[in-house]
Amino acid sequence: MRSSQILSAFLAVVFLLSCLAACSGKQASAPSVDGLGLIHETEFGGVYLKMTIDDFNARGFEYGDSVTVAFSNGFTMDDLPYFNGYYVNVNEPLLVAYPGYDYIKAAINYGKDVWEFAGLDDGMTASVTLKERGKYLNVQEASDIHYYDEREKYPSDAVFANFRAVNVGRLKENVLYRSASPCDNQHNRASYVDALIGEAGVNCVVDLADNEAKVQKYMAADDFRSPYWLSLYEGGHVILLSMSMNFQADDFKAKVCDGLRAMSAQEGPYLVHCTEGKDRTGFMCMLLEALAGAGYRELVDDYMLTYDNYYKITEQSDKTKYDTILNRNLVAMIRYIVNDDSVDITTADLSVYARSFLLSVGMTDAEIDAVLARIAQ
Repeated sequence: MRSSQILSAFLAVVFLLSCLAACSGKQASAPSVDGLGLIHETEFGGVYLKMTIDDFNARGFEYGDSVTVAFSNGFTMDDLPYFNGYYVNVNEPLLVAYPGYDYIKAAINYGKDVWEFAGLDDGMTASVTLKERGKYLNVQEASDIHYYDEREKYPSDAVFANFRAVNVGRLKENVLYRSASPCDNQHNRASYVDALIGEAGVNCVVDLADNEAKVQKYMAADDFRSPYWLSLYEGGHVILLSMSMNFQADDFKAKVCDGLRAMSAQEGPYLVHCTEGKDRTGFMCMLLEALAGAGYRELVDDYMLTYDNYYKITEQSDKTKYDTILNRNLVAMIRYIVNDDSVDITTADLSVYARSFLLSVGMTDAEIDAVLARIAQ
C-alpha cells in the first residue's frame, strides 16, 4: 500500500474515532437542571418551574424532546413531551414553553392541576432531565404555530382582534360576539377590541379570564386605552369569572353556570372573551351555540375561524394542522358535553346535550330558558 493510501486510511480512522467520541460525550452530558423553584399557576392549572424558556433551551433541551420532571417531594412526571404549545390531547401531560410565559411549565392539557394532585408547595423544587432526544419531534413540527402581535400583519382590525358576531343556529343576529380581551393588552389587541365592541353596541361583557385584581392592574398600565370597556365596567356590565382552562373541573363548570345566570340578568348584545378568545371562549361559545340549535358544522366553522384569524390555518391551507387542532380541542369539548361515545356528533341535535350538560352542572330549566330568551329566536 502506498504511503498516501496509508495516510488517508489513518486519517479516516481518526475522524471516525473523533465522531464516536463526540457522540459519546454528547450522550454523557445529556441536559439536566436541578433545584428549580416552583410557582403555582392557577389560571390554566399547572406549575411553573423557575427557569426562563431561553435559559432552559440554552441548557440543551429542544422542542420535541422527551423529559422527566422530578419534584423534591418524590412525585415524578416521566416521559413528558417538551413543546412550545399545548400539542397534546385532553388530559395528557407535557412540559410547555408557551410564547409569553415567564418560565417553563408542567401541566395537564385541559386537565387536573399538577400543583394539587402532585401535593406541591412553595418550598419544594424540581429537576428536569432529558429522557429521549426528539421522541416527539414529529408532533412538535406538525403542531408548531405562532401568531404576531403587530396590527400591520393582519388584513383588518377585526381579524387582528379575533372579533366577530356569532350568528349560527337560532341565535339572534348580532347579539353574541367573541374576541380577544378588550382590557388585557399583553398582545396589543385591547384597544382594537374596545373600538369594535363600541361600534357593535355591546352592553354586557362576560370575561372568562380575569378577576378584580387583574383588571385593576390593566387599568393602571401605561398602555391602557379601552374607554368603552371602562364605561361598561364602571356601569356594572362586566362579569368577571376568572376561569381555569380545565373544562372538566367542578370549579370551571360552576363558573359557567354563574356566568350564564349573570348574563341572563343583563341586556345584550354580549361579548364573551378570555385572553386570546380561543380556548375558554371556544368552550363557552360552543356551548351557547349548541344550546341555540347550531349544528356540528356551524360549531366547527366558528371555532376554527380563530385559527384562520391568528395563524392562517384553514382546511384548505393545511388540512393536517386543521384536523389536529379541531380534534384535539373542539371535538374533545363537544364529546365532553355529549358524554356518550356512541353518539354521532356530526348529525346529533346538540341542543339536547347542551341542555343536559347544564342541568347536570347545576342550572335549572328555568335558568337555561332565561339565557335562551336573551340570545335565541
